[in-house]
Amino acid sequence: MPSQLEKAKAFRALHERPGAFIIPNPWDAGTAKLLAALGFEALATTSLGLANTLGSSTVSLDAILDNCRAIAEATPLPVSVDLENCGAHEPRRAAEAIRRAAEAGAVGGSIEDSTGDRERPIYDFALAVERVQAAVEAARALSIPFTLTARAENLLHGRNDLDDTIRRLRAFEAAGADVLYAPGVRDLATIKTVVASIGKPFNLVMGFADPTLTLPQLSAAGVKRISVGGAMSRLALAAFLRSAREMKDNGSFTYIREMAGIAELRGAFASVDAT
Repeated sequence: MPSQLEKAKAFRALHERPGAFIIPNPWDAGTAKLLAALGFEALATTSLGLANTLGSSTVSLDAILDNCRAIAEATPLPVSVDLENCGAHEPRRAAEAIRRAAEAGAVGGSIEDSTGDRERPIYDFALAVERVQAAVEAARALSIPFTLTARAENLLHGRNDLDDTIRRLRAFEAAGADVLYAPGVRDLATIKTVVASIGKPFNLVMGFADPTLTLPQLSAAGVKRISVGGAMSRLALAAFLRSAREMKDNGSFTYIREMAGIAELRGAFASVDAT
């Protein structure tokens, strides 16, 4: 198993090489091992996927970090953690989540400008920037090159203001964030506009983007990192619901034909455990 420092350097190198890379989002140790066995180079946690697993609409920072630790320990791959708003409004308290994420085995993590309050979903600009600055300071104080991602959440909360989203991304970049992220950017033209407006690597989440876009297209558009958020968790739950409805409504079990084979699963888990 590589050291955390080795994982951190490998993760940073993925952002520095030419072209885009896909960073899928497992929600537990088993899905992390399956993704590692398929040959992905890094993983990112998903707070939505975790919430789905827990049967909840929200998750605590402690639960996020426990989930991060389980995923980070499951494979040799670098792991970046979705920290939501880092569990606090005040910048210094929020920045503590960065240190805790590193302690949980992560080599990267995110801080977002979403408050978690439906009435006022986005932090005021100045506070949002101050929070990123504090997170950057916490990341730089670590003994590993922790890759900090700063997220501008406008587009997910009904604030369809691309200019303000870009303004925030630029401010987060100036504050020292390593990666920039604006979930809700959907079409290729808008993606190109955002990427051209910033100078740091951009993470696109496909859970909210045009699903017909491909890795080569996004790489050519300047995207560096492609994640899927809670999409794979939601897809798995869609299959679960289909099978449950078939049993409940029809009393039949044809979904069994589509099951993953036990040998395939055990082989994937064993191959990762052997690394």
